[in-house]
Amino acid sequence: MNALILVDLQNDFAPGGSLAVPGGDEVVPVVNRIMSRFDHIFTTQDWHPEDHMSFAANHPDKEPGEVIRLNGKDQILWPVHCVQHSEGANFIPGLNLDPVQKNFRKGMEQSVDSYSGFFDNDHQTSSGLHEHLQETGVDTLYIAGLALDVCVMFTALDARRLGYTTYLIEDASRAVNLKPGDGEAAVSKLKDAGVQCITSAELMS
Repeated sequence: MNALILVDLQNDFAPGGSLAVPGGDEVVPVVNRIMSRFDHIFTTQDWHPEDHMSFAANHPDKEPGEVIRLNGKDQILWPVHCVQHSEGANFIPGLNLDPVQKNFRKGMEQSVDSYSGFFDNDHQTSSGLHEHLQETGVDTLYIAGLALDVCVMFTALDARRLGYTTYLIEDASRAVNLKPGDGEAAVSKLKDAGVQCITSAELMS
């Protein structure tokens, strides 16, 4: 049984958002077109408290893009984004939510960031996604969304570690590219981990 995992298709990651991914809104019509191909569809949603420690604004004299040590790990500092109950945390308008069976929120712990849709970055707290997939008998995952080189990549890597047959839908994902080439590097890393990369056209054919 398969499932489509739509990662963080939220306003703050769309053009005009506080952490805009170039072309982020362009994936919405792509994912809407392919939804009929899946047994299950789930979303993930960044859902940060205002005082989240990944926000540069919560560190005096720090700017977005700088790296600090947080809980013994390197932490990129981001602009304030996807604050709980804010417009920026809402899903991008036009995304068809009718077939979505369950949403999994992440990044709610103030002192730990959460890129993967499965776990916080310290891998101590689960979003419940893996447990739900096990309960529903899903063994194959198709992953798409924002951003390819951050949350999509870490979600797909965890999916492989957990034993799922995993596909990245490349044209239904976009990279933020903090550094030039980050998106291409993410795809290479995913392929090395055993993630299969396909397009929406291949999926629909």
